[in-house]
Amino acid sequence: MTANELIEHFGRPRIQIREGEGTKLQFAGAGCVLDFYLYPSQGGVPRVSHIDARNLQGGEFNAQACVHAIEAAKGVR
Repeated sequence: MTANELIEHFGRPRIQIREGEGTKLQFAGAGCVLDFYLYPSQGGVPRVSHIDARNLQGGEFNAQACVHAIEAAKGVR
């Protein structure tokens, strides 16, 4: 996904940070935080290349479960 696709799906990111060629978008749900790291793909458009998920205390959290939690909080299907 691109940054625009993530924003369309999850809404406004909690944090957006650019470092060099990379961008980090962070979204939060009721019990977790999800970080998407985007880097330019072969076509030059930045796309998600890595995802990190954690609970609100910084512990491990399943990324797919966090996606579902954020979608549920935003009313996304």
